[in-house]
Amino acid sequence: MEAIKLRTIDRKDNEEIARLIRDVLAEMGVPKVGTVYEDKALDMMFETYDQPNKAYFVIEEDNKIIGGAGIAPLDKGSSNTCELQKMYFLPIARGKGLGFKMINKCLDFAKQEGFTKCYLETMPYMKAARKLYRKLGFTDLDGPVGDTGHYSCQAWMIKDL
Repeated sequence: MEAIKLRTIDRKDNEEIARLIRDVLAEMGVPKVGTVYEDKALDMMFETYDQPNKAYFVIEEDNKIIGGAGIAPLDKGSSNTCELQKMYFLPIARGKGLGFKMINKCLDFAKQEGFTKCYLETMPYMKAARKLYRKLGFTDLDGPVGDTGHYSCQAWMIKDL
């Protein structure tokens, strides 16, 4: 069995990560409108994140992607604020500390890029994810920041880097 590997996304990963994200969204009962599900970027993740101040990372086990997350500048937000984006894991990847490792990888990248705050949006009922975010220093906000276009996401959090 091959070790779990955390790495930067490759072009060849586009189809697999898009399918993974859509599968997890469906599993969680996330609306298809006003969420990541309808993002055009979902089918071209490598190209979307292969730009300055952006990165997307995947976790693979036995050459199969089991999770991913990215960092990008917050749309229509302060230039010092980035967003933790599209963080999703298959059920087999959950509860193993991989989310913790992934977020730290993303936050390390954000700090290297000079961001001083990290914002994220999620769903109120994604309790395990929100618990992890709080453990890593994210705090709840009363409303959204910037303009992600994800109006169906009703839980917002931020962290000072």
